Amino acid sequence: MKDLFGQALLDYQNGNYTEDIVTSTSISGEDILPLPYLFRDFKDMPSLEQKALKLAKGLVLDVGCGAGSHSLYLQKKGLKVKAIDISKGGIEVAKKRGVVDAEEKNILDETKSFDTILLLMNGTGIFQELSQVSKYLTHLKSLLNPDGQILIDSSDIKYMYEDEDGGFWVDTNAGYYGELDYFLSYKGKKETPMKWLYLDFETLKLACNATGLECELVIEGAHFDYLARLSPAKAGIL
Repeated sequence: MKDLFGQALLDYQNGNYTEDIVTSTSISGEDILPLPYLFRDFKDMPSLEQKALKLAKGLVLDVGCGAGSHSLYLQKKGLKVKAIDISKGGIEVAKKRGVVDAEEKNILDETKSFDTILLLMNGTGIFQELSQVSKYLTHLKSLLNPDGQILIDSSDIKYMYEDEDGGFWVDTNAGYYGELDYFLSYKGKKETPMKWLYLDFETLKLACNATGLECELVIEGAHFDYLARLSPAKAGIL
């Protein structure tokens, strides 16, 4: 990875903001990701993110922290937060903005225990493919303290396959419809394509049940998105 995302965050942080990130996927055209949005305050966050931050408690792990906006809010509330991201530039920016504990790390390499694990801004994206969901959920579960929780959001993107007549053109012979190739470019440079997963709630719930996690729908957004709370299943409940 070239870490163009991290470079863009560093440019904005250092006062060199001249253009935004451009993204696209295997089923959608180019879209603009404004850099100021990645530095937003609580009042400018979507309701799903606000709800997740209000539910956060105890020692928190902020997975895919980016510029650290969620971590900073929780720190101001008095919570202890560890922020991780695979973007070196993102971690550098998070530290510059005041995140006390920020580390360049893949979630699968994390070993400490937490009371709350946050995976926001389509948190299921890091699972990459449906076949890897159980692996990630099992690892996330192993990081939870007793009575711990995982707060994760995603979207059911089935609507993107809808035709003008209200039917769906999902290829039933292909993989899960939420598996996408994700493309990012910045200042004319293209990042290495990534696998990215959008997971509908029912599929997430099934995967949770299979890994000993309870899955609760906390809130639904205005556009097929949702926030879920995962917790270790109590004895005799799967």
